[in-house]
Amino acid sequence: MKALMLLALDGNSAAYRTLLEELSRLLKAYLVRRLFGGRVSEAEDLVQETLLAIHTRRMTYDREMTFLPWVNAIARHKLVDHLRRQGRHDTDVLDEDIAIPGEAANVEARMDVDRMLGGVSERTAGLIRKVKIEGQSIDEAARAGDMSQSAVKVAIHRGLATLAQRFGGKKDDR
Repeated sequence: MKALMLLALDGNSAAYRTLLEELSRLLKAYLVRRLFGGRVSEAEDLVQETLLAIHTRRMTYDREMTFLPWVNAIARHKLVDHLRRQGRHDTDVLDEDIAIPGEAANVEARMDVDRMLGGVSERTAGLIRKVKIEGQSIDEAARAGDMSQSAVKVAIHRGLATLAQRFGGKKDDR
């Protein structure tokens, strides 16, 4: 399926259609098993929600990562959201997912970071990711972004302050 995703990302609409059909079958089986007696129509609704999420997030897929853990993380989030909306608390039974646990955790962590960085501009998020997560130097990030080192530092500082305020953390003024 990863090969289909890569072709789809490169603009092959036939590969994308095939990928969505295969994912639809896989997701339906996965979600029906996890709805614990839920209606098939619930699973079909969740399949559509998950496919829509995959479609909207497809450009965030890292071509170097395995594909199914990425899909699984999205499906799992959609399922947990659905169960919470219904007031069901049996979400701890979701551990036997279709992904390799270490890779799934990595994918979920990446998705959490992407969601968190959604609170700042795309440019600032990119700078925070490069310097604070990937370990690039301020100089490297400045050259890559055609910015001065001071501008990079200010953007990162302001972005982190915005995120700290948004997520309830204290601003660190060192």
